[in-house]
Amino acid sequence: MNARPGPSRRTVLRTGLGVGGMAVAARLLPSRPGGGPPPAWTETAAVAGTAAITFPDWARRARIADGTFDDDADPERDMLPVIKALKGQNASVIELDTVLSNWLTDQQFTEHMGKVKSFADLAHANAMRVVMYYPSLEVISAGGEKGPSFYKNSNGKDWVQRGLDGSPNVFYGSLVVWVDPGDESCWLSPNSPYRDYYLGRVRALAATGVDAIWPDVPIYFDGALSWCDASSWAASAFRADTGLELPRTADFTNPGFRRYVEWRHRNLSQFQLDIAAAGRSVNPELVTFVETVTMDYQYAVLTGLDGAQLRRAEGVSQVWEVDILGNYDGMRHATAGDWICLVSMYKYARAAGGTKPAWAFSYGWKADDASLVMAELLAAGCNPYEVKSPFKNDSTDTAMRTRMYGFAAAHERELFDAAPGAAVGVYHSSASRDYVSPLQASGMYVNTTPPAGVSDWWSFESPEESCTQQKWLGEFRGTVKALVYAHIPFDTVTSPGLDGADLARFRVLCLPNLQAVSDAEAQVLRSFVSAGGTVVITGPAPTALDEFGGARSEYALADVLGLRRADPLPAEHSHTFGAGTCWYVKDLLGLSYLAHTDAASADRLLAPVRAAAPASVSLTGDPRIHLELSHLGDDTVVQLVNFTCFGESPAPFKTTPAPCVVSLPIPAGKQVTAATLSSPDAPSPARVPVPWKVVDGRATVDVTVSQYAMLVVTMT
Repeated sequence: MNARPGPSRRTVLRTGLGVGGMAVAARLLPSRPGGGPPPAWTETAAVAGTAAITFPDWARRARIADGTFDDDADPERDMLPVIKALKGQNASVIELDTVLSNWLTDQQFTEHMGKVKSFADLAHANAMRVVMYYPSLEVISAGGEKGPSFYKNSNGKDWVQRGLDGSPNVFYGSLVVWVDPGDESCWLSPNSPYRDYYLGRVRALAATGVDAIWPDVPIYFDGALSWCDASSWAASAFRADTGLELPRTADFTNPGFRRYVEWRHRNLSQFQLDIAAAGRSVNPELVTFVETVTMDYQYAVLTGLDGAQLRRAEGVSQVWEVDILGNYDGMRHATAGDWICLVSMYKYARAAGGTKPAWAFSYGWKADDASLVMAELLAAGCNPYEVKSPFKNDSTDTAMRTRMYGFAAAHERELFDAAPGAAVGVYHSSASRDYVSPLQASGMYVNTTPPAGVSDWWSFESPEESCTQQKWLGEFRGTVKALVYAHIPFDTVTSPGLDGADLARFRVLCLPNLQAVSDAEAQVLRSFVSAGGTVVITGPAPTALDEFGGARSEYALADVLGLRRADPLPAEHSHTFGAGTCWYVKDLLGLSYLAHTDAASADRLLAPVRAAAPASVSLTGDPRIHLELSHLGDDTVVQLVNFTCFGESPAPFKTTPAPCVVSLPIPAGKQVTAATLSSPDAPSPARVPVPWKVVDGRATVDVTVSQYAMLVVTMT
C-alpha cells in the first residue's frame, strides 16, 4: 500500500510497516471523473446483480501514468501540460490523483468534481482516458489530531472499523508515512451507513464523465489494530450471513474465528461489487479498477482482501500493487529467489484478473531495474502502471517509460490478445493460504536482510517473514521456481469460483501442499483427473481440511489419491483415476527447492509434469531466463526475461546479455515462414527478421536477451 498525497503534497510514498511481524506495503489516493468517446467493447459478461455489460478495449491495452493538479489549477495553464506530457511518454490512461483522500464537506466535494470534469474533458480531447483515484475505506483529516476531524465531528465514531476488543481503527500521524504528523486516519466499516455515504460520492464521480474509478485498498486495515472489523455493523452482518456470533479473540483453532476469516473476504468482495454497480448506475460504460495490495502471499488473511474473489465479476478488475524489496533500492539487490517471488506475484495478478485486464504497479528505483520489472510485468500479461519508488507521482525515468510504453503500444496484440500456450497450471488455494500454518508474517519475499547501506527494506529482518519459512506459501512459490528454472511454461490458477472451464486447457495441474478444499472444488479436481488430466499434489495432509480449515474425517480426494486418511502416508505414490493420474509426494519439494535450489527436489517434483506434458517449446540456456508462451493465429509468441543479474545472494545490479536457443516443434503439414525478434532494449520496437534452422521437425532460433525479448515464429 502506498501513501497518497494531500492537496499540496505530491509525493506518494510506499513503505513496509509491521504489525505482529507483518510487513505491509501501503498506499492510498484520491478520486477522478471521466467521459469522452464511447469505448470499443470486446466482450460481454455480467457483474452479479447487474445488467450485462462489456469491458472496453482501451482498458485492455492501457498504459497508465499518474497525473494531478492543484485545487486552484487552470485547465489550459496547469492541466493541459500534464496531459500532453503523459501522452508524449506513450501513456494512454491517466490515473488522476487529487484531494479525495481528505475529509471534504459536501460543498467542497461538489466543487472539486467540477475541476475533475475539466481535466477529463481535456484528456478526452487529447485522446487520453482518465481513471479517478478515490480511497474507499479511509478518510484523512488534516490537522485532525487537535482540530476537527471526520472521526470526531461526523458519524465517524459510529461508522469506524473496530478491533475484536472494540477499539476504534483510528490513529494520528507518523504511524504510517501517508498520514502526516497531526493528521487523523479513520478507517470505516463497509457494513455501516458509511457504505451509502461513499457510494453516493461514487455516483457523483461517475456523473463527471470519467472513464473509470480507482477505489484504493478496501481492506480491514491492520496498521493500528488487527482483525477488524468487529463493529456492531459487522457483527450483525456476520450473524445474518453465517448464523454465528462474531468471535472476540483471534484463534485459528476456533471454527467460528475461521469462518470470520473467510467471511471477511466475501464481505469486502461485495463492497467492491457495490462500488462498481453504483458507478454504472450513472454511467453504464464506467469500469472500476480496485487497487489491491494483497497478492499471492499472506497479507490477504490479515486484511480480508482476496483479489481473486472478483475473477468472474465483469466491469470491475484490479490495479495490483506488486511491491518491491526496497523503497529506495527497488529490486537492485534482489536474489534470484526474490525475483521468483516477483514472477509469482505478477502471474497471480494475471490469473486472478480472469479474462479482464489486470493492471499492475511497475516499481523501479533507476531506469535499468525499472525496465526489468516492467519486462516481467508485460511477460505475465499485465498492463503497466510505471512509478518511481517510493514516489507514486513520478516516473523512474521518463525516457525509459517512453521506450517501454512505446514497445507495449507497438505489440498490443501479442501482449494482450494472444492465447496462453501453457499446458501446466499451478493451483493457488486461498483456503490453504488462510488455514495451513497461519502466521503473522507476510512471506512477500525470500531475503529478509537488506544489504549494508540499504534502508526501507520490505521486512524487519526477521527470518520468519521469509516465504521460505512458510509451509504453504513456500511450497507454492517453490513450485513456481522449479517451473521457471526448467523453462516449462505454466499459468497460475486461482481457487475462488473454480470450475471445469478453468482447467480445460491444462494437461497437468500442480497442487502444492493442497490441504483446505470445498466439496465443490474437490469435484472439479476429480473431474479433471477422471477426464484424463494429471495432478501432482504434495504435502503431509492432502485435502485433509474443508474450505473453512476444519479437519475432514476423510481426504476430500481420497479416491483420486488412492489413499485413505487412516493409512500411513507413503513418501511417493501414483494412482490411476479414470483416464488420468494423481501423483502424490509427501515431502514439500517446492519449499526445499525455493530455499536451497537443490536439483533433486526439482527433479522429483517435475518428473510427472514432464511425462504428462512434454514441453512444446524448449530453451537451452541459463535457468534464470523466464520463458512465457502464447499463440496468436499462425504466430507462436515466446517472451524471454533475463534475470541472470540475480544470484543466490544479493549483488550489485548489472544487466548482462544472455544467449540461449529456443526450439519449437513444427506441426505436421506446416512450415516456418518467418521468425522475428523485437525488444524494448533495441533502438526500435519493430520486429526484426532473424534466421532459424529446422532440425528433426523442430525450428530452432538463436537469441541473445539483454533484459527482455519477444520472439515470434510464424508457421503456415
